Amino acid sequence: MSLLLVLGCALLGGAGGAAVPALVRRLPQPDPASLHLPEGEDPPPTYAEVAAAPGLARRTAVVGALAAGLLAWSVGAEPALVGLVAVVPVAVALGAVDLRTRLLPKVLVLPATAWLVAVAAVAALLGGPAETDALVRSLVALVAARTAYWLLWFVRSAGLGFGDVRLAAMVGAGLGQLGWAEVLVGLYAGFLVFGVPGALWALVRRDRSLLRAAYPFGPFLLLGALLGVLLGDVVAGALGWA
Repeated sequence: MSLLLVLGCALLGGAGGAAVPALVRRLPQPDPASLHLPEGEDPPPTYAEVAAAPGLARRTAVVGALAAGLLAWSVGAEPALVGLVAVVPVAVALGAVDLRTRLLPKVLVLPATAWLVAVAAVAALLGGPAETDALVRSLVALVAARTAYWLLWFVRSAGLGFGDVRLAAMVGAGLGQLGWAEVLVGLYAGFLVFGVPGALWALVRRDRSLLRAAYPFGPFLLLGALLGVLLGDVVAGALGWA
């Protein structure tokens, strides 16, 4: 693995992460009536308030640099890396917004999904059978992930919002370019990193109401996706998939 590639991607991810507050500040504010808030619940912070959080640019820069560097270290000089590193600032912005507002703006998710598919399509046009297979996997994983999460949302399972359904499609499009192990591990890891700490915390506090509380799932889905990139091959080898 080229150290220069890792450092270069880390710098790009850090620069993009530092721009997250400016990006969040420019997001169109949703109509409060469209949020369907329970009666008596206060509206979430505005995007401008999220962007104005002290030290946000510093934190998002660090997260962006770390995520992009890890992607470069794991993926290497492959076409998929172009799409994934470019999406890192968007993913960091989505995580920051969801943590504060429990919203995942589609004006960020949908273009990022289209970008990932477009990168895979260009690679397939310019490359060989391996790149074509990656494009097919990306499209199939996009549809499969979106469908699975739509079903979970439809039956009101795991407290998912429709923004999580769109985000799952984006994750599927990105991980699908790498392999099925990355897709399966990435999507499942999100539930693990979301559910296990929460269950342990409820057990320690002896408070079952913590299990029913609403928490943002987007950051955990994105973290799970990164774990899928890093550990997909390891898990596949351990389970005999490869």
